[in-house]
Amino acid sequence: MADFIQMRGFEEAIRPPVRPKRARVTDRPGRVTRSPADMSPRARLDRIARRVPEVMVKITGRTRDGVHLANHLSYIARNGKLPIEGPDGELLSGREDVRNLARDWMAEVDADPRRRADGSVSLSIVLSMPPGTDPFRTHDASRAFADRTFGATHPYVFAFHTDERHPHVHLTVRTLGHDGRKLNPRKADLERWRQTFAAALRERGVEAEATPRRARGVVKKAEVGALRRMRDRFDKQVGPPSRTDIGAIRDAADRKRDRPWLAKVRDRQTAVRTFFVAQAVALSLSPKAEDLALGKVLEAFIKRMPRVETRGEELARMIQERRDRSDRPPEGPQERPSRDR
Repeated sequence: MADFIQMRGFEEAIRPPVRPKRARVTDRPGRVTRSPADMSPRARLDRIARRVPEVMVKITGRTRDGVHLANHLSYIARNGKLPIEGPDGELLSGREDVRNLARDWMAEVDADPRRRADGSVSLSIVLSMPPGTDPFRTHDASRAFADRTFGATHPYVFAFHTDERHPHVHLTVRTLGHDGRKLNPRKADLERWRQTFAAALRERGVEAEATPRRARGVVKKAEVGALRRMRDRFDKQVGPPSRTDIGAIRDAADRKRDRPWLAKVRDRQTAVRTFFVAQAVALSLSPKAEDLALGKVLEAFIKRMPRVETRGEELARMIQERRDRSDRPPEGPQERPSRDR
């Protein structure tokens, strides 16, 4: 709404972690279609406060030669059991179609006079949403994302997987573009891709956002899958702790070590949370029912924001809590006082 009272600090709270100017490959075809109602400060604040699902756009790897490319395409097609889709809805089914596509891509890549022997042939991207998201709409939004981002510049194919709890798409993009330009995305490109995917989902009636961690009060980076599995085994006492966790715990325990970066993280979180509190107060003073309702949702969001601590501090705290619990005497059944008969 035009008269929405916006407190200072919102832009900093939702600012991407990298500068958009550093984007290397995302140009006009990858721009996000932002309607005023969809991307207004009020709309974004409402989605953040309600904790709508966050999109995931992740680069999972690259292929380096024809065999690698063919194997990867076969993997995302589940060895020919799933169709893979290209631009304009073109469907490729079966092992032979997948092998032919790999040969066609490699023929053009090998013909490039600037090709390096160790250069990548394709880029592997995963688009994902949390469990419970409508699979049909996720599939269609992924189709729109691929077309907007790469349709005018690079060949691509994708496969939609529903064999896990969360619907996801494996998107494979040839790094050699139609005009000979190579695809080498930066972090700023990934941020724009997240915004594009989230916008495509919202256009199809799926609530989705693409905010930086700081806007949600999160300071820890997402874990690598292998590290998470190792930590789970350690928690179940069936495996050793990871070197990463050991190093993080030692770093947290070294109180004499200067951590200027940690002070910046805490200052940034203080600024973000101060904005949310000020915004909640401003909304609570509004005479409008919709502002009062948003203010209450924002207050609940603030109360549920996680504590500001690094991975090492979290692990050290968890270990100390375990020790405290183990030091407590066991609580056995209390003896009933005997009765004199």
